[in-house]
Amino acid sequence: MAGSGRAGPRSTERAWLITGPMALLAVVCSTVVGLVAPEPFGEWPLAAALLVGMVAAGLPVLNFTVRRQSIGVTLTEIPLVMAFYLVRPLTVVTIYTLAAVITHLRHRFGATKFWFNVARAAAGSSLAVLVLQVLPSVQGIGPGTWLILFVAASMVNVVSLLSVAGVHTLLQGWQVGWEAIRRCPPALLTAAINIASGLVVLILIAVTWWSLLLLAALVVALSIVYRAYAQFFRQHRTLADMYELSRAVVESGQDGTLADALLLRVRALMQAEYATLWLPAQGRHPEVLLTARNDDPGLLDLAKTPAVLRKRARDEGRVVAVGRGMTTDADLRGELAGQRVKDVIVLPLRSGQVIIGTLEVANRLGDSNYFVRKDVPLFETVAAHAAVALENSRLVDRLRHDAYHDALTRLPNRRRITGALEEAVKIRAPGEVVALLLFDVDGLRQVNESLGHAAGDKVLAEVANRLRANAPSSALVGRASGDEFLVTLRLESAEAALELAAQLRDQIRDEMVFNALTLDVNTAVGVAVHPDHGSDAATLLLRVDLAATAAKSVPGSVQLFNPALESRSLRRLGLAGDLRRALDQNELEVYFQPKVTLRDRRLVGVECLARWEHPAHGTVAPEDFVAVAEHTGQLSRLTEVVLREGLRRSRDWALADQPLPIAVNLSARTLIDQHFPDRVQELLTEYGVPAQRLTLEITESGVLDGTDRPIPTLQRLRDLGVRLSVDDFGTGDSSLAHLRRLPVHEVKVDRSFVQGMATDPGDLAIVNAVVTLSQQFGLAVVAEGVESELTLELLQDIGCEIGQGFLFSRPLPYERLAAWFGAQVEPETVASGELPRLRVVP
Repeated sequence: MAGSGRAGPRSTERAWLITGPMALLAVVCSTVVGLVAPEPFGEWPLAAALLVGMVAAGLPVLNFTVRRQSIGVTLTEIPLVMAFYLVRPLTVVTIYTLAAVITHLRHRFGATKFWFNVARAAAGSSLAVLVLQVLPSVQGIGPGTWLILFVAASMVNVVSLLSVAGVHTLLQGWQVGWEAIRRCPPALLTAAINIASGLVVLILIAVTWWSLLLLAALVVALSIVYRAYAQFFRQHRTLADMYELSRAVVESGQDGTLADALLLRVRALMQAEYATLWLPAQGRHPEVLLTARNDDPGLLDLAKTPAVLRKRARDEGRVVAVGRGMTTDADLRGELAGQRVKDVIVLPLRSGQVIIGTLEVANRLGDSNYFVRKDVPLFETVAAHAAVALENSRLVDRLRHDAYHDALTRLPNRRRITGALEEAVKIRAPGEVVALLLFDVDGLRQVNESLGHAAGDKVLAEVANRLRANAPSSALVGRASGDEFLVTLRLESAEAALELAAQLRDQIRDEMVFNALTLDVNTAVGVAVHPDHGSDAATLLLRVDLAATAAKSVPGSVQLFNPALESRSLRRLGLAGDLRRALDQNELEVYFQPKVTLRDRRLVGVECLARWEHPAHGTVAPEDFVAVAEHTGQLSRLTEVVLREGLRRSRDWALADQPLPIAVNLSARTLIDQHFPDRVQELLTEYGVPAQRLTLEITESGVLDGTDRPIPTLQRLRDLGVRLSVDDFGTGDSSLAHLRRLPVHEVKVDRSFVQGMATDPGDLAIVNAVVTLSQQFGLAVVAEGVESELTLELLQDIGCEIGQGFLFSRPLPYERLAAWFGAQVEPETVASGELPRLRVVP
């Protein structure tokens, strides 16, 4: 059918369509010869000798390689030429056909192939003797006889080649049949050489039968030479094949095609129909079962042989060989017969003393060929190379995996996330954004210090599991650093990214139970999206870091990146050198904000606040330059500047008969410095200020960090007589009950609750609870952010003692504070030695 291309393989039973006509041809030709030949049969003793010669010549197959092409040769033409000359025609047909029967029975071919070869021999020999009857009769051993015998013998080869091409065409398509004809010249050439050799032998015999002795000696010598040649060539080919195998394995190990190269080379080297590799599941590597099949370009994910062979080879650590003449496991022959496998060799693959899998070959190519014992050492050498290559491949894969994954959580690391993000931003999908979510775990340091790093690792592993379980299947979840996790995926908008971040954060917040301990882990989440916030991975990672840092200022929040965060970060980075110069040149100022009793408006102290007027940037927010001081190691200098100025002004006020306590803010990092209490003592002594006039304010997150680390420093400060205050109380996750174990004197309610009292019943309830419980613990309460008369009245109603805010005064420099004293403080209270009382409330 035109255009159909190569046909698929058909059943071998259809070969009878060729076998039948050849048998009929043999019968017809033999009948004609029997009718026309004067004596069709005869010379049976000589025919018996020739029959033995034909069988002896037909059994061994001599293999020669010419220009990298292997040619198989039999010598059947030599006794055939002699038979044409020495015996009657139908006797030739009989002994040649009988020799084919004996030879192919010895090869144990299947019935279809056996009868095809017998019919081919009968048809070829009968056609040859018919041609002899048509041609002039042979006379002597001259050139005419040579030509006649050559034509007759060639008829046998022509019939053989045409029948083989025909059966290939019938079973596999005309392309295969044409290919068989195209490759016939080498076979015809070897047949011609054999015919010529037969003629030479015939000439020698015609001269004298004693030449058989010389011919026998020649055959023996040639046999010895051929055996030496075959052994040398086999060794050479084996070394070449092993070299090609090793090179292919090395090259394929770098591109992930090791199994393909290994199995295809092993199958070709061992001349097997099947080569199978089996690697049991190991760690994160799944089970591998791949088979290379002859004439199949791909690999099959199945095995021809039963699994019991591979299991026995692995469990017992030995060769399992089943087949003719080399069976080590006779009980398996029945199972192989059911799978139509004639022979198999299974070898364990060893990495040191560990068996990592098996390698096997099955069905030696050729119906008459079988694996023999001498094949096992060669296969063992191949298996040793394969085991090393496979183990190296897994080692490289493991190293590559470790290079891109976190050892604790097994998640992709920052390098892997960066690579995936770089690829994602290259593809612009309409209506979608590439979202990057950064989860920063709060309080991990406290867990490590309180419960040990093992507990901290469990927290991180649990966070990783929850992110992996709850993130969309399209998301890539990774660990960026110690307590930071990254999630990247495509979404429809930045709003969808914020919604997903909030959902994942809620999933992480669920209680974590470790043995008898229950933890509540919170996270701050930063969000950045491409293309809105960056066109490359590095920019997106930088900006999502900024968003996560901003989210930390509001515990548990989700922050989308905005340009103000970057400008603020860059500004802080540029302020580092300027802050050092400002400290060296005393450019920082200290402002003072009054603290007032709410009932009788008496001035009970001032809070000292650092202020910085930058020559280029103008007023720098305290949170900006304090953060810069913390990250550049200048925090202790900044704290000392404020302490010195506060103590100096407190001393001056005392000398003017206006002794006022001062309050100075401390960073949580300052409490780590074990020398800080000694420095405070030195400064108190230097300025002659009683310790009770100094209050040190520490933020709630700094003093209540879940560990006992700040307590020694706080205890030493209290022993000096310094008052201690918890600043911004209510913004963290701590409770008033935690204050009972801390040596503090005062609690300052955060301004966010105080300013919301007048409009939010929840804020009013929080402030009321803080005031009530603090007074029960014997702690003073200071309300920050008092800015309205209504707020003042509410604070008075719930019993709050002290307030601080714009209602009384903004933070003022020392000179303006002195003027404020003159305008707001009643002179008679100062003259009588009482606490200064405000005359009016502006």
